Amino acid sequence: MKVRYSYLKQQFANSSDLWIKLKKFVASGDFTLGKELEKFEKNFARLIGTKYAVGVNSGTDAIKLSLKVLNVKPGDEVITAANTFVATVGAITEIGAKPVFVDCDDTFCMNTKLIEKKITSKTKAIVPVHFTGYMVQMKKLVKISKKYNLPIVEDACQSILANIDNKNAGTWGAFGAFSLHPLKNINVWSDGGIITTNNFEYFHKLKLLRNHGLIDRDTVKICGYNSRLDTFQAVVGNWLLPKAKQIAQKRIKNAKYFDNEFSKISQITIPPRSKNSKIVYHLYIIFAEKRDKLLDYCLKKGIEAKVHYPKPMYLQESLKYLKHKKGDFPVTDEHTKKIITFPCDQHLKISEMKYIIKCVREFYKKIK
Repeated sequence: MKVRYSYLKQQFANSSDLWIKLKKFVASGDFTLGKELEKFEKNFARLIGTKYAVGVNSGTDAIKLSLKVLNVKPGDEVITAANTFVATVGAITEIGAKPVFVDCDDTFCMNTKLIEKKITSKTKAIVPVHFTGYMVQMKKLVKISKKYNLPIVEDACQSILANIDNKNAGTWGAFGAFSLHPLKNINVWSDGGIITTNNFEYFHKLKLLRNHGLIDRDTVKICGYNSRLDTFQAVVGNWLLPKAKQIAQKRIKNAKYFDNEFSKISQITIPPRSKNSKIVYHLYIIFAEKRDKLLDYCLKKGIEAKVHYPKPMYLQESLKYLKHKKGDFPVTDEHTKKIITFPCDQHLKISEMKYIIKCVREFYKKIK
């Protein structure tokens, strides 16, 4: 059996009504900052629970533009997670700021107990990463934010509809940055991103920044970027957004099945699952003994398992100027040896999930 990782063919297999919408849209010629984009932004803000949302061209730009609104400049420091994807760091370094890393815990999110000792006079913002669909301990982080007067830009790119005590990711900080990349839980047909905020002034400036700083066709208020979410993609987003809660619930259901079955295998450890938070499982990651051999075995059996990520960002060549060395972030390092990601999407069949469990059991029996 083959268990694929990408589910996009299935997600858009029954999309005849979407094609009708797209044909009408193309005929309208409303391609840039159009009505469908305004509709998507309002729908997304309503879904997340904020007053405003601004569509941009990627999750990376969602973080970058948020930091620009906060006036983060070259030489400033921004605290973020050591185990994050390159996009988080890229958004910080692109505006000339320095990423200051904090180690994670076994929820794959930055350990809030380690943040305060990283704060200096140069620190201008904190970018918590709600990694894999988990959420950072935001109640504790908000207290730190208020204590040191440091704004929060939530990297919620992997966590649409994740929440703590029913308060969604993207509603805790000054901004929530979301990705609409094709492999995210809510996605479009290309790169895309969206920013949430409750601050009208921030909302207004974000709209300027994403569109060259233009007030109108001939008046440039500030120097900005070309970072608009294509209206074409917003049509796709509007078609998929009503399914957001259903998608999240199906992924949660799949993850619970996996948790129950994997917990019966002694060589597998399930990450802690908090009772007061909703994890939306953009990635389903567990800890496995003999991970590399298990990964190879699964791939040979047709299971497209992955590792997110085998080499931490802080050790990448692009950041060697920060002069980090292996061991600076021990939990992140330990995770790189043990984590493995299995498909957990809403289109996964029970037969495919059973096959994954079966193959993992077979592997550990064979290596005894």
